[in-house]
Amino acid sequence: MRYVSTRGQAPAVGFADAVLSGLAPDGGLYVPEAWPSLTREQIADFAGKPYAEVAAAVIGAFAGDEISSDDMAEMCREAYATFSHAAVVPLVQLGPDTHLAELFHGPSLAFKDVAMQILARLYDHLLGAQNRTQTILCATSGDTGGAAVEAFRGRRNVKIVALFPEGRISEVQRRFMTTAEEDNVACVAVSGTFDDCQAIVKQAFQDRSLRQAVDLSGVNSINFARIAAQAVYYFTTAVALGAPHRPVSFCVPSGNFGDAFAGYVALRMGLPIARIVAATNSNDILARAFESGRYVRGAVQPTISPAMDIQSASNFERLYFETVNREPVETARAFQAFADAGALDLPPAAHAQMRETFRGVTIGEDETARTILSTLNETGELIDPHTAVGVAALRHVEVPGPIVVLSTAHAAKFPDDVAKACGVTPALPRGVASLADRRETFDRLPAEADTIKAYVRAFAEA
Repeated sequence: MRYVSTRGQAPAVGFADAVLSGLAPDGGLYVPEAWPSLTREQIADFAGKPYAEVAAAVIGAFAGDEISSDDMAEMCREAYATFSHAAVVPLVQLGPDTHLAELFHGPSLAFKDVAMQILARLYDHLLGAQNRTQTILCATSGDTGGAAVEAFRGRRNVKIVALFPEGRISEVQRRFMTTAEEDNVACVAVSGTFDDCQAIVKQAFQDRSLRQAVDLSGVNSINFARIAAQAVYYFTTAVALGAPHRPVSFCVPSGNFGDAFAGYVALRMGLPIARIVAATNSNDILARAFESGRYVRGAVQPTISPAMDIQSASNFERLYFETVNREPVETARAFQAFADAGALDLPPAAHAQMRETFRGVTIGEDETARTILSTLNETGELIDPHTAVGVAALRHVEVPGPIVVLSTAHAAKFPDDVAKACGVTPALPRGVASLADRRETFDRLPAEADTIKAYVRAFAEA
């Protein structure tokens, strides 16, 4: 299995190099040279199988012969043994044709754990085989950082620096990062937005001197292994609801578009998906793109669903690449223009192809809060604000059923906003109840790329 850059100016690489590099050296994102496919019989055979077994099959299809099936199976068993629910991603029925896929039973109570736990083991396996150490730099809008720190803390071959926008994530989200005591972890509060953090990470990856000095890697959803791991729960949930014998639709609270693009990956692998709804808050660059054909950056608006407070969705470049017939010159031109001007008109044929699968819906703050209350009253389920955006979106779009809403975080990660919406304060699960009592350690830095690059170099070399 070989991987190519969406911008076409980097050589094709194998799975190990794509995982350990994260971002391609030309600034593009890695995608498989050809999509692996699963037969209807293989997909049907996933029914009733342990989650780790399905994960080994799906992720293994992207690793090819670089990782043995036995090693992949063992890594998946270890990764998903860290989850508190035996099903790993259980389904909860909300209505006659609507279900929640609970993605928050991992160590940091968010969907990022599903990919990050296996990613940490892939890093251990690949770096150990090469007798190599790396520095991971990640930006987080709330949940990625906590999941990454939880997965990589204490690991011998990796140091990790997590950037988060100061004052723009919840206290619980912050504490999942900043209470780590291991000396291979550094957390930085950046005086800016998530988009600022993400732009700094991209600049760091394009700094050849820094990349070589600290052997830089990334675990944001720019890393294709994250996307491959997230595609797994599309298969497990869809099969539980009758796939491949009938198509299933998904509604995805969406910010950086990695979770929704993972559904597209599952579709390309052969899973029958009728529709994917990208549900956004007022930071609705994706919803506007799918509905209007214009991908236009706006000012980031703080909301009660902060992990979606994003106006530059990295993974949209991967979808664009696919829908312009994998033309790297066009993709590079388009996203350089977007970087310069903050606007991109989708080619009509590409937009039409996106619309075959995707719809976009924007949900405001008041409706998000009302949906938390109405869902509790009507079903007894206490959902977080991001999940509420997904549930609310279904009222605004006709989607063929059955429908799965991806429930991306535990309500206890946003206790104040949930309590304000419905009068019930969600409690942290027993395993993380002491989070509020732990000492925090983090640094504060301005949103300046050179300052943060110097910090990363100093930490890596310490």
